[in-house]
Order: sequence, then C-alpha cells, then structure tokens
Amino acid sequence: MSYRRKYNMILAEDWKEYELLDTGNGEKLERWGQYILRRPDPQAIWPAGLGSKEWENVHAHYHRSSSGGGRWEYKKPIPDRWEISYKNLKFYIEPTGFKHTGLFPEQAVNWDWMMDKIKNSGRKISVLNLFAYTGGATVACAMAGANVCHVDAAKGMVMRAKENMQLSGISDRPVRYIVDDVVKFVKREQRRGNKYDAVIMDPPSYGRGPKGEIWKLEDELYGLIDICMQILSEKPLFFLVNSYTTGLSPTVVSNMLLMTMSKIFGGKVYCDEIGIPAKTTGLILPCGCSGRWEV
Repeated sequence: MSYRRKYNMILAEDWKEYELLDTGNGEKLERWGQYILRRPDPQAIWPAGLGSKEWENVHAHYHRSSSGGGRWEYKKPIPDRWEISYKNLKFYIEPTGFKHTGLFPEQAVNWDWMMDKIKNSGRKISVLNLFAYTGGATVACAMAGANVCHVDAAKGMVMRAKENMQLSGISDRPVRYIVDDVVKFVKREQRRGNKYDAVIMDPPSYGRGPKGEIWKLEDELYGLIDICMQILSEKPLFFLVNSYTTGLSPTVVSNMLLMTMSKIFGGKVYCDEIGIPAKTTGLILPCGCSGRWEV
C-alpha cells in the first residue's frame, strides 16, 4: 500500500475584516474589524516590527498573570461583542477572560477546504464536529449544504455556535447541537448505528467534561480517531484533526491518520502547519497544525 504525504505551511490570508498587524516579544497585535487587540502569543519570541507607539494604541490589551489566567485592560471604548465576516460567513467576536475572542482566524483555511469538499461531493454530506467550540466549522459546513452534528462539553460554547448560525442567516439549516463529553457521545452514536461522511475534531491539550471527565490529548487522540472510524459511512469524504499542542508535530498527526483512515479507506493524508502572515514584517505566526485525510 502506498501513501501520499505532504507537509507544508498553509496560510490564512484571505481575510478582509481580520488582520495580524504585528508579532513579537511574546505578543500579537490584531485588527478584528475596527477594533485593535493586543494578546499574548508564546510562539512570537522574536522582536516586534512596530514601535511602542503602535503597540500601545490599542482598544484592549490582555495581560497574562504570573499565577495563571489574566485580565483585559481596556484603553478605548469597545463593545461587549461585535460582528466579523469571512466571505459569506459571520461570527461574533467577544474578548473572554482567557485571552480568546471566540474565533480562531487561522481556521479559515480549513473552512474553505471543507466547503469545497462538501460542495463538490455531489451528494448530501453528514458532518460530525467534535470539540466544536463556537462553531466556525459548523457554520462553514452548514453554509456549504451539509447536515452537521455539533458537539462540545461547554454549554456556553454551544449557545454561541447557535448565535453564529443565526448571524450568518442559516439558523434553519439541519444542525444538531449536543452538550456532552465527546468520547461518550461517539460511543453512543456507534451503539445507535449512526453514520457520518466527515469528521472534524479540534481537541484541547487538556480539559474536563461536564461531569469532570479528564481529557489528555497524548493519551486519548489515537483512540478517539479509531472509534470515530466506526461511525463513518461506507464512502467517507474527509477527516480533519486540528492540534494546538506544541509537542504534537504534523508528523505525529500524519502517522495517526495513516495508521487509521488510510489503512482502511485508502485516500490521501496531508499534514500542514497553519499560519497567519503579519502585515508589518511578513513573518508568519505559526498557529498549530491540521491533519487532513481525503478520498
């Protein structure tokens, strides 16, 4: 059996309303619509391109605490949340207490890929989105015409996904929202005999389910991929694994997909770093990796 491997950096550079202005000194400077945010980023260990004047002229600055967590310092008036668009997709942006904004802009490269796969499939596609967060991939897949099952252990994230669907004008699309532990849900779907044509997973490095279930990526990822294969249709369309875990390289994700998806279904595996280019310097900020299996 022969496998095709491909390792690249794919860039999220088709945004109009989001922009990575600069990076450096452990932080990133971003434009989200009309608002400028300054947030920590442990990957940006090089010097900044812009001067202190530009880095201080922001709407909000997230300060990380030495004891864990952190806080936002608001320097200019800013709404609690606002809208942002990527092509025909719309999302709410809301600074949270954990430095996040409710959206990972680098994932736009995967949204485009999934939408193209679904639209060109020539059939109705059923997608399972695990660790689905605020629903970036759910909105993209539903917009492309797929049925989607959106699963996340955090009720608040699932509610935000519903709001993003409504904001994008597709709240009537067939999406099933599930608040549950991902592993337990997949096992129940297997017992029920439910099948999916595509699986998306964006697992955290470490987390807890709604009843205190512990998730540790290194211990659980291969097993989760393996059990997800049991609920795939006879002709799966794609399988996507996102990872922001620093120690998990594209090669590791590739090996897992080769030993599972390609072993059973053939097809191709692509494992790439994802990045966003900074406007000022052109330097690319790495934002994890994505492993893609496709027919």
